[in-house]
Amino acid sequence: MEGKIIKGIAGFYYVHTKTNKIYECKAKGVFRKNKIKPLVGDNVIIDILDEKEEKGNIISVLERQNELVRPAVANIDQALVIFAVAKPNPNFNLLDRFLIMMEKQNVKTIICFNKKDIATQKELELLKDTYIRCGYHIVFTSAKFEDGMEKIRELIKGRTTAVAGPSGVGKSSLINVLQPKALMETGAISEKIDRGKHTTRHSELIWIEENTYIMDTPGFSSLYIDDLEKEELKDYFPEFIEYQDGCKFQGCMHVNEPKCMVKHALDEGKISQIRYNNYVEMFHELKDKRRY
Repeated sequence: MEGKIIKGIAGFYYVHTKTNKIYECKAKGVFRKNKIKPLVGDNVIIDILDEKEEKGNIISVLERQNELVRPAVANIDQALVIFAVAKPNPNFNLLDRFLIMMEKQNVKTIICFNKKDIATQKELELLKDTYIRCGYHIVFTSAKFEDGMEKIRELIKGRTTAVAGPSGVGKSSLINVLQPKALMETGAISEKIDRGKHTTRHSELIWIEENTYIMDTPGFSSLYIDDLEKEELKDYFPEFIEYQDGCKFQGCMHVNEPKCMVKHALDEGKISQIRYNNYVEMFHELKDKRRY
């Protein structure tokens, strides 16, 4: 039977099948031998050992469409990153790091700003102005009043979407609006293995409707972009592209160089000061990283 791994914990894999059942499976030894580690998001073939107890064995991992390193998951179509408009105020530096991390792994990202019900028009305009001009898709929501949730449903339909965001932004509330049974499902798995509640949070897939899953990834409070070279960083700021050909120096880093058209665009308000400041901070971070 074919299914999708929705959770992996302590050597057990929980596989959701087309019959809408979740089977607790072990991976056969052949995977270890071939150094294949099944990942959350993998499409797999399972042998059912006990239908009543819903237990089985994973006998084959189907070809992956992609594989992310952070978080370690497979077959993700897109990411939905959630920040609050206020309470807590958005950490733009963290958001930009996440966008770079996803871009580096070729995963399209949708930005969701939640708690729009407590935002001023000025706050909403700033967010729109900062990220729409970079080409990102932005959605404003209020999980509390279920405002904007239809747009989210439309964007995730028929896809597997990784959902991420720091704590306090309303990520759980948003997931519960999309799938009210989400907490129950987690509870059922925890009960099955008698320990889920006390383990480190792992990435977990939640079934929404046919062919539609969201992946709840553990909250993040910092992201290191140490697998980038400082010269590459500018390529992850799409708003620089239309200006950088006009820079005096080829390979201009847009930091200290004279006659830099990116800085000129910044002075004219065509590039966001928030984004540019984050770029400079990350550039220096990469420049100063110690070589091992």
